[in-house]
Amino acid sequence: MDLNYIWDLVISAEQNGQARKHISFVPAVRYSPYMELSQVDLNSIHPDRIVEVNPYYRFYDFFRDYFDVNNLEDLELRHTLFDIVIHFLAELDLYQGMNKQEYYIKFVLKDFEDGVYGRKARDAIRLFNRHERERIAVNLLRLYETGSSMYLLRETMRNIFRGSTIYLNDNGKDEMLFYVGQAETTVTRAKVELIIALFLPVHFTAEIYWRHHFGMIGVDETMRIDGIALY
Repeated sequence: MDLNYIWDLVISAEQNGQARKHISFVPAVRYSPYMELSQVDLNSIHPDRIVEVNPYYRFYDFFRDYFDVNNLEDLELRHTLFDIVIHFLAELDLYQGMNKQEYYIKFVLKDFEDGVYGRKARDAIRLFNRHERERIAVNLLRLYETGSSMYLLRETMRNIFRGSTIYLNDNGKDEMLFYVGQAETTVTRAKVELIIALFLPVHFTAEIYWRHHFGMIGVDETMRIDGIALY
């Protein structure tokens, strides 16, 4: 994937865990008139900390007199303002390409970061990658719209923990059994507990099984010696 536009670069940076505030935009000294970004490696998908931009590619009317070669005054100030303006224009690019649902997703994730769902949820959501965070936000929005918590709980678990399975206890107890299919670690436990806290119906309790499945008569895969979890 080539990075040609500032919004390309911002999205790529976030996907690679790089905060956009750590990127500095500077006016390119040498640039192609057919590209907005001036990168040494045109095929790179990992943005540098300092990125050269051809400001005349899309914003000629705005920048045409900004860096006149005969004007050598206040260069440091103008470079600082350039960085601020390009960051602002990148934000506009991103928002113009967003639909209504993407706006709502951003609002939900901002609520997590602001502690609206509590400090524990704020810390836990940071453990998920970008795709997983957006999946959780989408399903929360669907929960508000439909109230289908059981389905969304299962869909969220399967999307994030591919080998997971959820069972409903049929012995007259409001209990769900979660088989995660992964080793229990601090991170995986925090992830599972957040999903349960968000989507498990309030009158249900949860029992979590990690790498070993509890035994089920008639299902050979769950009845292996030294590989059975006790219920």
